[in-house]
Amino acid sequence: MDTATPAVTVALHDGTSVLASSGQVDARRHGELLLPAVDRVLAEAGTKLDAVTDVVVGVGPGPYTGLRVGLVTAATFGSALSVPVHGLCTLDGLAYAAGQEGLDGPFAVATDARRKEVYWARYEDGRTRVGEPAVDRPADIAEALAGLPVVGAGAVLYPDAFPDARGPEHVAAGALAALAAERLAAGRELLPPQPLYLRRPDAQVPKNYKVVTPK
Repeated sequence: MDTATPAVTVALHDGTSVLASSGQVDARRHGELLLPAVDRVLAEAGTKLDAVTDVVVGVGPGPYTGLRVGLVTAATFGSALSVPVHGLCTLDGLAYAAGQEGLDGPFAVATDARRKEVYWARYEDGRTRVGEPAVDRPADIAEALAGLPVVGAGAVLYPDAFPDARGPEHVAAGALAALAAERLAAGRELLPPQPLYLRRPDAQVPKNYKVVTPK
Protein backbone atom coordinates (compact mmCIF):
# COMPACT_ATOMS: atom_id res chain seq x y z
CA MET A 1 0.00 0.00 0.00
CA ASP A 2 1.05 3.60 -0.53
CA THR A 3 -0.40 6.92 0.64
CA ALA A 4 2.66 9.13 0.15
CA THR A 5 1.12 10.97 -2.82
CA PRO A 6 -2.47 12.00 -3.68
CA ALA A 7 -2.97 8.38 -4.83
CA VAL A 8 -4.38 5.92 -2.29
CA THR A 9 -3.27 2.62 -3.74
CA VAL A 10 -3.42 -1.02 -2.59
CA ALA A 11 -2.45 -4.28 -4.28
CA LEU A 12 -2.21 -7.98 -3.45
CA HIS A 13 0.74 -9.89 -4.89
CA ASP A 14 1.42 -13.64 -4.73
CA GLY A 15 5.16 -13.40 -5.31
CA THR A 16 4.76 -13.85 -9.05
CA SER A 17 2.07 -11.43 -10.16
CA VAL A 18 -0.51 -8.92 -8.95
CA LEU A 19 -3.78 -10.65 -8.03
CA ALA A 20 -5.83 -7.49 -7.51
CA SER A 21 -5.25 -3.77 -7.13
CA SER A 22 -7.03 -0.50 -6.39
CA GLY A 23 -6.06 3.13 -6.87
CA GLN A 24 -7.88 6.40 -6.21
CA VAL A 25 -6.49 9.91 -6.44
CA ASP A 26 -7.76 12.15 -3.63
CA ALA A 27 -5.23 14.15 -1.63
CA ARG A 28 -7.64 14.85 1.24
CA ARG A 29 -9.19 11.44 1.94
CA HIS A 30 -6.34 8.98 2.55
CA GLY A 31 -7.79 7.89 5.89
CA GLU A 32 -11.27 7.34 4.46
CA LEU A 33 -10.19 5.48 1.34
CA LEU A 34 -7.40 3.14 2.44
CA LEU A 35 -9.22 0.45 4.42
CA PRO A 36 -12.14 0.16 1.96
CA ALA A 37 -9.50 -0.26 -0.78
CA VAL A 38 -7.91 -3.11 1.20
CA ASP A 39 -11.32 -4.76 1.51
CA ARG A 40 -12.00 -4.41 -2.22
CA VAL A 41 -8.63 -5.86 -3.20
CA LEU A 42 -9.02 -8.87 -0.89
CA ALA A 43 -12.57 -9.48 -2.13
CA GLU A 44 -11.50 -9.25 -5.77
CA ALA A 45 -8.71 -11.74 -5.13
CA GLY A 46 -11.06 -14.04 -3.22
CA THR A 47 -8.87 -14.19 -0.14
CA LYS A 48 -8.82 -13.06 3.49
CA LEU A 49 -6.45 -10.73 5.31
CA ASP A 50 -5.05 -13.59 7.40
CA ALA A 51 -3.57 -15.12 4.24
CA VAL A 52 -1.14 -12.19 3.92
CA THR A 53 2.47 -13.16 4.71
CA ASP A 54 4.18 -9.76 4.27
CA VAL A 55 3.13 -6.13 4.17
CA VAL A 56 4.90 -3.59 1.96
CA VAL A 57 4.29 0.13 2.41
CA GLY A 58 5.56 3.17 0.55
CA VAL A 59 7.65 5.30 2.92
CA GLY A 60 7.68 8.40 0.76
CA PRO A 61 9.03 10.95 0.48
CA GLY A 62 5.65 12.55 0.94
CA PRO A 63 3.62 15.06 2.96
CA TYR A 64 3.27 14.17 6.63
CA THR A 65 -0.49 13.72 6.92
CA GLY A 66 -1.09 11.39 3.99
CA LEU A 67 2.10 9.41 4.43
CA ARG A 68 1.43 8.46 8.05
CA VAL A 69 -1.97 6.94 7.16
CA GLY A 70 -0.35 4.17 5.15
CA LEU A 71 2.51 3.66 7.59
CA VAL A 72 0.27 3.35 10.64
CA THR A 73 -2.12 1.02 8.79
CA ALA A 74 0.74 -1.18 7.60
CA ALA A 75 2.20 -1.35 11.12
CA THR A 76 -1.21 -2.29 12.52
CA PHE A 77 -1.65 -5.09 9.99
CA GLY A 78 1.83 -6.35 10.70
CA SER A 79 1.18 -6.43 14.43
CA ALA A 80 -2.25 -8.04 14.12
CA LEU A 81 -1.06 -10.70 11.67
CA SER A 82 2.43 -11.17 13.16
CA VAL A 83 4.00 -10.69 9.72
CA PRO A 84 6.97 -8.56 8.54
CA VAL A 85 6.33 -4.99 7.41
CA HIS A 86 8.71 -3.72 4.72
CA GLY A 87 9.26 -0.16 3.54
CA LEU A 88 9.97 0.88 -0.04
CA CYS A 89 10.74 4.32 -1.45
CA THR A 90 7.65 5.62 -3.26
CA LEU A 91 9.80 7.15 -5.99
CA ASP A 92 11.33 3.71 -6.60
CA GLY A 93 7.85 2.33 -7.21
CA LEU A 94 7.17 5.01 -9.81
CA ALA A 95 10.51 4.40 -11.49
CA TYR A 96 9.88 0.65 -11.60
CA ALA A 97 6.45 1.18 -13.17
CA ALA A 98 7.93 3.52 -15.79
CA GLY A 99 10.57 0.91 -16.60
CA GLN A 100 7.92 -1.79 -16.95
CA GLU A 101 6.07 0.47 -19.38
CA GLY A 102 9.15 0.69 -21.58
CA LEU A 103 11.01 3.78 -20.38
CA ASP A 104 14.71 3.15 -20.61
CA GLY A 105 17.13 5.11 -18.43
CA PRO A 106 18.54 7.40 -17.44
CA PHE A 107 15.58 9.42 -16.23
CA ALA A 108 14.23 11.13 -13.12
CA VAL A 109 11.09 10.85 -10.99
CA ALA A 110 9.35 13.86 -9.42
CA THR A 111 6.24 14.01 -7.22
CA ASP A 112 4.39 17.01 -5.82
CA ALA A 113 5.88 18.16 -2.50
CA ARG A 114 3.58 21.20 -2.25
CA ARG A 115 5.04 24.62 -1.31
CA LYS A 116 6.01 24.86 -5.02
CA GLU A 117 8.57 22.07 -4.55
CA VAL A 118 9.01 18.50 -5.75
CA TYR A 119 10.35 15.31 -4.23
CA TRP A 120 12.70 13.82 -6.79
CA ALA A 121 15.43 11.31 -7.54
CA ARG A 122 17.53 10.32 -10.54
CA TYR A 123 17.58 6.77 -11.96
CA GLU A 124 19.89 4.81 -14.25
CA ASP A 125 16.96 2.53 -15.12
CA GLY A 126 13.68 1.38 -13.59
CA ARG A 127 15.45 -0.59 -10.86
CA THR A 128 18.50 1.55 -10.08
CA ARG A 129 18.32 4.84 -8.20
CA VAL A 130 21.31 7.19 -8.24
CA GLY A 131 21.77 8.88 -4.87
CA GLU A 132 19.13 9.72 -2.29
CA PRO A 133 15.73 11.36 -2.78
CA ALA A 134 15.65 15.13 -2.30
CA VAL A 135 13.19 18.02 -2.14
CA ASP A 136 13.80 21.16 -4.20
CA ARG A 137 12.12 23.88 -6.21
CA PRO A 138 11.73 22.78 -9.85
CA ALA A 139 13.68 25.77 -11.19
CA ASP A 140 16.63 24.88 -8.96
CA ILE A 141 17.03 21.40 -10.48
CA ALA A 142 15.87 22.07 -14.05
CA GLU A 143 19.42 22.49 -15.34
CA ALA A 144 20.66 19.35 -13.57
CA LEU A 145 17.85 17.29 -15.13
CA ALA A 146 17.92 18.96 -18.55
CA GLY A 147 17.48 16.47 -21.34
CA LEU A 148 16.14 13.73 -19.07
CA PRO A 149 12.59 12.40 -19.14
CA VAL A 150 10.90 13.06 -15.79
CA VAL A 151 8.23 10.68 -14.53
CA GLY A 152 5.40 11.63 -12.19
CA ALA A 153 2.98 14.37 -11.18
CA GLY A 154 5.83 16.75 -10.35
CA ALA A 155 6.83 16.86 -13.99
CA VAL A 156 3.25 17.48 -15.09
CA LEU A 157 2.82 20.35 -12.61
CA TYR A 158 5.99 22.18 -13.74
CA PRO A 159 6.32 21.79 -17.51
CA ASP A 160 8.67 24.77 -17.83
CA ALA A 161 11.24 23.02 -15.64
CA PHE A 162 10.51 19.50 -16.89
CA PRO A 163 9.46 19.67 -20.56
CA ASP A 164 9.77 15.91 -21.14
CA ALA A 165 7.12 14.67 -18.69
CA ARG A 166 6.37 10.95 -18.76
CA GLY A 167 3.90 8.58 -17.10
CA PRO A 168 2.82 7.14 -14.88
CA GLU A 169 1.74 10.25 -13.03
CA HIS A 170 0.99 8.52 -9.72
CA VAL A 171 2.43 5.50 -7.95
CA ALA A 172 0.52 2.20 -8.15
CA ALA A 173 0.74 -0.39 -5.37
CA GLY A 174 0.98 -3.16 -7.97
CA ALA A 175 4.35 -1.83 -9.12
CA LEU A 176 5.47 -1.31 -5.52
CA ALA A 177 4.52 -4.91 -4.66
CA ALA A 178 6.20 -6.33 -7.76
CA LEU A 179 9.44 -4.47 -7.01
CA ALA A 180 9.35 -5.58 -3.38
CA ALA A 181 8.72 -9.22 -4.37
CA GLU A 182 11.62 -9.06 -6.82
CA ARG A 183 14.02 -7.66 -4.23
CA LEU A 184 12.92 -10.07 -1.49
CA ALA A 185 13.30 -13.04 -3.84
CA ALA A 186 16.86 -11.86 -4.56
CA GLY A 187 17.61 -11.79 -0.83
CA ARG A 188 17.81 -8.01 -0.62
CA GLU A 189 16.70 -6.20 2.50
CA LEU A 190 14.03 -3.54 2.12
CA LEU A 191 13.75 -0.32 4.10
CA PRO A 192 12.29 -0.16 7.60
CA PRO A 193 8.70 1.11 7.57
CA GLN A 194 9.69 4.58 8.74
CA PRO A 195 8.59 7.82 7.06
CA LEU A 196 10.89 9.63 4.67
CA TYR A 197 9.75 13.23 5.15
CA LEU A 198 12.81 15.24 4.00
CA ARG A 199 11.40 18.36 5.67
CA ARG A 200 9.26 19.46 8.61
CA PRO A 201 5.45 18.98 8.55
CA ASP A 202 3.31 21.69 6.92
CA ALA A 203 1.20 21.97 10.09
CA GLN A 204 3.17 23.33 13.05
CA VAL A 205 2.39 24.73 16.49
CA PRO A 206 2.31 28.54 16.27
CA LYS A 207 5.14 30.36 17.95
CA ASN A 208 4.42 32.66 20.90
CA TYR A 209 0.83 31.47 21.19
CA LYS A 210 -1.22 32.71 24.15
CA VAL A 211 -1.48 30.31 27.09
CA VAL A 212 -5.07 30.08 28.35
CA THR A 213 -4.73 27.25 30.89
CA PRO A 214 -4.82 28.26 34.56
CA LYS A 215 -1.53 28.48 36.42
